[in-house]
Amino acid sequence: MSNILVVGGAGYIGSHAVRELIKNNKNVVVADNLSTGFEKAINKNAKFYKGDIKDKNFLNALFKMEKIDAIIHFAAFSQVGESMLNPLKYYNNNVHGTEVLLKAMVENNIEFIIFSSTAAVYGEPETIPILETAPTNPTNCYGATKLAVENMLKWASIAYNIKFVSLRYFNACGADSSAEIGEAHSLETHLIPLILKAAINKKEYINIFGTDYNTKDGTAIRDYIHVTDLAQAHILAVEYLKNGGHSNIFNLGGGVGLSVREIIKAAQNITNCIIPVKEKPRRKGDPRILIASSEKAKRILNWNQQYSDIKTILSSAFKWHKLHPNGYS
Repeated sequence: MSNILVVGGAGYIGSHAVRELIKNNKNVVVADNLSTGFEKAINKNAKFYKGDIKDKNFLNALFKMEKIDAIIHFAAFSQVGESMLNPLKYYNNNVHGTEVLLKAMVENNIEFIIFSSTAAVYGEPETIPILETAPTNPTNCYGATKLAVENMLKWASIAYNIKFVSLRYFNACGADSSAEIGEAHSLETHLIPLILKAAINKKEYINIFGTDYNTKDGTAIRDYIHVTDLAQAHILAVEYLKNGGHSNIFNLGGGVGLSVREIIKAAQNITNCIIPVKEKPRRKGDPRILIASSEKAKRILNWNQQYSDIKTILSSAFKWHKLHPNGYS
């Protein structure tokens, strides 16, 4: 049975990955400093160690106590706006933190790592849908830190024989079907949870940032993917490496672009609520349109979405928010 370390396993996507790993009979160890994650989100069947990946002594001690076969790495700050205001915080945590983690992997002979990357590495794409071979030119610091880590992984794989898979997500959303875990951030900036908070009267209105994009309704277009489908891709990526797969990069998206206004309309239909909006200027670093081609992941990892319909995604998220109006508090 595989022993998987999930760093950042108390966060939104990490906690869903932990849940799916346990369903797939993996032994799961979670490491998280709880700076943005929640201990209540960690599955009770996983072992939990509170600590920071920037602390090599913590990692070495963990690796002495637990025999780890592979690492899934979610430990990162991920707020685009904050990254533009405080880039050094993002480089220290996202890039330096991964550097320390890789050093500890080398010292402890751990070969496999799955990295949580992002569509933000592409910046403003030249062609749609976006292939993994598209130019990488991030328009925000968050995306730049993820691209820096991808480059570090490439060189570490050459120098130290570490095998990696980098998974470039598009817009993660939704919640586990049990509604026991879902999306909760102390400072929420993601569109779908903000809309659903407005639907349950936890917000007065939501902001639409940018109504003058060259799109069908003037608002930015994004590709939405259910968090459980993302979690499944990490399990497939671990198996791919353990079965001899080469280091690789995969997009993970739904392949369908929906505008901000379309998401709001769909959410109003699901919740039977009117969502008040305020129109604001564009945010710095936000691309006009991001839509993935996930054909490579389907072909090589045998990955397939189970929850691709936006109504299913919104319904699962709404169920979580209704049952947990204050998140994990």
